[in-house]
Amino acid sequence: MATADLAQPNRLNPSALSIADAARLLTAAGGQLVTAEMIQSDVDAGAPANADGTINLIHYAAWLVKEQAVDHRP
Repeated sequence: MATADLAQPNRLNPSALSIADAARLLTAAGGQLVTAEMIQSDVDAGAPANADGTINLIHYAAWLVKEQAVDHRP
């Protein structure tokens, strides 16, 4: 495999997704609409974001799970 084959400029990086890309990816993967506004609202509420404003999908998912657990405490 040539080095040029490894360099895929259109490939998404799950540790640094723009909010718009994260919304598109989550909508496609989950079958429910996720908007950039929804994710931005989560970031405004404390969801983790990288210094450049991108989203690490794993960190974001972990934050969502934590928030669900907090919301469902007796």
